[in-house]
Amino acid sequence: MNIALSCKDIVVEFDGFRAVDGVDLELARGEVHFLIGPNGAGKTTLVDAVTGLAKYTGSVVKDGEELRGRKVHHIARKGIGRTFQTATVFEALTVAQNLDIAAGAGRSPWTLLRRRRHLPPHVRATMERIGLGDRADTPAGALAHGQKQWLEIGMLLVGDADVLLLDEPIAGMGHDERETTGRLLHDIAADRAVAVVEHDMDFMRAFASRVTVLHAGAVLASGSVDEVSGDPRVQEVYLGTAKEPADAATA
Repeated sequence: MNIALSCKDIVVEFDGFRAVDGVDLELARGEVHFLIGPNGAGKTTLVDAVTGLAKYTGSVVKDGEELRGRKVHHIARKGIGRTFQTATVFEALTVAQNLDIAAGAGRSPWTLLRRRRHLPPHVRATMERIGLGDRADTPAGALAHGQKQWLEIGMLLVGDADVLLLDEPIAGMGHDERETTGRLLHDIAADRAVAVVEHDMDFMRAFASRVTVLHAGAVLASGSVDEVSGDPRVQEVYLGTAKEPADAATA
């Protein structure tokens, strides 16, 4: 595997409570890696730790560099990008402007606010890639819910993120939007690592390359969809489909 990000023994504590308890996780380029588990399992807190929003012990390494203790902006510049459950886009600006701003790390604040006559080719290509090529001049606030999520993903892409951490990207989407999102994730994972925090098991089964199940802050199981779905511990704790032993059923 082409490992893009390696997390070792991650522990996050809040007032003595371990929200993340010794998690090991590797994200590989070419995979859509799902993080699943019940509410309170530590999924979002783990993403917060990796992106510098939560203090932790342990190790997060990307491209040979230890990121523990680094500021949020440094981690983002290292190519680690994330989305939140509610899309964070500039709603008063157009699709093209949102992407252009995200791509403009080297431009001054004044030039970022000006509408450019010609967008860079990679910004236009990304707009097509996320399915918004015909919405360049549409204010982001006028987009459908799913389209806002795609725009936020596009903003990570033009910002050169090669590790994408996506928190429930299909929440509130209809069937067609979910399918489009799943295909988009596989497309961008061709040369990137994509991790998806998700509760939707049907979506996970359809689009996951690899799955890690968290429970009570720790890794319960990790492997392929079939391996994880067939694990009795996962069935009992998360899926609720574990069969009772014959002696217990007849007791």
